[in-house]
Amino acid sequence: METNLSIEPIDVSCIIINYNTTTFTIDCVKSILNTEQSSLNYEIIIVDNASSLEEYKLLKKEVASIKNDRIKLYRSKKNTGFGGGNMLGVQMASPCQYYAFINNDTLHLSKDTLQELKVFMDENPSIGICSPQMLDQNKNFRVTIDHFSSLGREILRRPILEALFPKRYLNRKIFYDKPTRVDYVQGSYMFTRAQEFNAIGGFDDNMFLYYEESDISLRLLKQHNASTFLYPNLSYIHYKNASTKKGILIKIEQKISLLYYTRKHHGYWQHKILLLYYILRYFFTSLVKPKYWRLFLTLLQGAPLTKSLKQKQKIINFEQ
Repeated sequence: METNLSIEPIDVSCIIINYNTTTFTIDCVKSILNTEQSSLNYEIIIVDNASSLEEYKLLKKEVASIKNDRIKLYRSKKNTGFGGGNMLGVQMASPCQYYAFINNDTLHLSKDTLQELKVFMDENPSIGICSPQMLDQNKNFRVTIDHFSSLGREILRRPILEALFPKRYLNRKIFYDKPTRVDYVQGSYMFTRAQEFNAIGGFDDNMFLYYEESDISLRLLKQHNASTFLYPNLSYIHYKNASTKKGILIKIEQKISLLYYTRKHHGYWQHKILLLYYILRYFFTSLVKPKYWRLFLTLLQGAPLTKSLKQKQKIINFEQ
């Protein structure tokens, strides 16, 4: 006699990455637990991305003190970046209908956010990703949407494109009063259909810190015709500069990811044109700002993935 061992998937698996910011992580988790009052079946996966041992012990203690079986904590032995950390969370997640990739320095504001996002996605099967409106810690507007990277965006810049082609390039710096189709949303909060996310292989962890959210939205659009939407009926707080240390290494990482993304999606020639543009730009910039000399030299070498912080195993804070 055959036995059906199939497991009914849960509704949502929330995946949160922690790196030496336990206080933010615990506040984030509590905000989810406190605001989600519906009958939604969900779990919270916390991936510790190689924090210090002391920080991890503190996180483990704080998680235990909450005493909630929805929370699962896992520890990585090395910092695998934004995409890699989230993919570890995916591997540890229960079978589910949706993933909610949530930065640890965020707070839920609206009651039953996860439930409402699920209903919105259930009713719109052509949507692959959605996100609430992002606010800062003072509940002021923060840019949540963006345009896919291209030669035009990088060379002409966003404001010019938005002024010349307002229907194609939506104004990023205004509130929208209804669900709006966009190119992509910030990686600080991404609610996505698990089946399609898994079908395209999830996040590309060749990109250590940047452009993963743009890449995943573009691949969902190309491979499944699944669009990305801003859902402004809901909002969340994302603390400014809570987990990012700005510096030249971060600037280099951004350019490495951008050029990889360009080669991947736009081909050889656009990659070469953009690389040449940045070489010229940062040569002249480094003449007046010597700290950019290191970036210029990296670009001169082609900004290969071997120069990424992932390959160098540098452990840094990160934010999307």
